[in-house]
Amino acid sequence: MHGVFLDLDTVDRGDLDLEPIRSVLSRWTPYPETSTKDIRQRISDAEIVISNKTGLDRDALQSANNLKLVCIAATGTNNIDLEAARRCNITVCNVTAYATASVVEHVFSQLLLLVRHLNEYRESVDQGRWQQSGEFCLLDHPIRELSGMTLGIVGYGELGQAVASVGRAFGMHILVAERAGKPLRSGRTSLDEVLKTADVISLHCPLTRETHHLIGSRELGLMQQDAILVNSARGGIVDEQALLHSLQTGGIAGAAVDVLSEEPPQHGNPLLGSELPNLLVTPHIAWASVRSRQRLIDRIAENIRAWQAGSPCNVISNHPAEP
Repeated sequence: MHGVFLDLDTVDRGDLDLEPIRSVLSRWTPYPETSTKDIRQRISDAEIVISNKTGLDRDALQSANNLKLVCIAATGTNNIDLEAARRCNITVCNVTAYATASVVEHVFSQLLLLVRHLNEYRESVDQGRWQQSGEFCLLDHPIRELSGMTLGIVGYGELGQAVASVGRAFGMHILVAERAGKPLRSGRTSLDEVLKTADVISLHCPLTRETHHLIGSRELGLMQQDAILVNSARGGIVDEQALLHSLQTGGIAGAAVDVLSEEPPQHGNPLLGSELPNLLVTPHIAWASVRSRQRLIDRIAENIRAWQAGSPCNVISNHPAEP
């Protein structure tokens, strides 16, 4: 059984054990990366394709006559034409819950940097301001506590629930946003009310037609001026130009962003180069601890093994629901 991994470098930089995948395929071809023009040729005789970010559109899927299984090396499904896969009788599986600990730790790392002004205080030490101070400590930037803050969660799946759990451990009050335009379920609060009330908004919903620019000018305008937005989900969920304007004009206090609408941002992005002290941008690394990436490899192998046994697992539907 022949399998190809179209973009192994997005997952492995020589620090992972790839034997779990090798052991379930009689032949496999790992490519560091795959350009759009090479996709059809590389999947032409494959029965199994593994892809993280390399897109598989209708034309590519229809051209692969032997293709039976697509394993997404991620949770998000927006790079695969799911309807075309269904029409071609191709099973599509993703991997969930492999990066939970890594993402949660990243969310709170960014949040703590902002509320405690750790970058600014480190800069003060590096520039000698503490050494020259007449006091034993510097109080140049007001330090806030997470304890007592309200944390609004948008997208209450695996990651949203885990972030909420750690938030409670910090002493935060939790609000879970209902899906926009949907009737309120027990334990949920309307998105607008969450935006108005929360001190911190953390995004964990998938990028779909319904969630594209879910957070735009209107939504940012509902947030409190001392609120912080954290996006470790997908860049397209936030209108980045609107976010930049809100940060520049004091509409909200800060933002921590691990994802952008184009990755890598080869054509620029409003949030890059702004040098705003209240904006943290990281290069889509919330998920990327070594242990998380190894779990991903292990679970891709499990998906292949289950499909080979006739009992595929983690099969995704055409329209993944937002929790």
